Amino acid sequence: LRKRRRSSREACEATSGDLMSARICDPGGRGLLLPLLDEENDVDKYLRSVLYLVMLIYFFGAVGLVCDMFVNSIDKITSMESRSGAKVWNSTVANLSLMALGSSAPEILLSVIETVGGRMYAGALGPSTIVGSAAFNICCILAVCVAVIPVGEKRTLKHPLVFATTAFFSVFAYFW
Repeated sequence: LRKRRRSSREACEATSGDLMSARICDPGGRGLLLPLLDEENDVDKYLRSVLYLVMLIYFFGAVGLVCDMFVNSIDKITSMESRSGAKVWNSTVANLSLMALGSSAPEILLSVIETVGGRMYAGALGPSTIVGSAAFNICCILAVCVAVIPVGEKRTLKHPLVFATTAFFSVFAYFW
């Protein structure tokens, strides 16, 4: 008979005991980061929810400031010119790299947090979130890029082989 493979949750529970049985907001429940102190469980969970929401808004503001500094630095780097007057960096490549990082970073970070929190076992969220994000990026972002072309204008591909290769491997990776 074939042995049944343990799911990542079963493997995690086997290594961490009863760690995953209580929810984060329930007494005795723990997440990867929150609650920071055991005394937080004594506070009403609705008040804790409001405090966590305030912290989340604060951190989003901090991320916004960091992103502004990052975009300003990209603008400064891509505007640099060599002594001959030619641009050193291609601003299109830099902006597309920033878009790819910005659209995929949350899913990759979620997968890393789940893997580290699950004692290096991949959970159900990580891989499926990354695949879903890739499907969204392929379908929705490309649809918006096509939809914003003004009426009456047309675009042509300068390098159709590059486009065909990218399209093939994108679809291949999605089905794989």
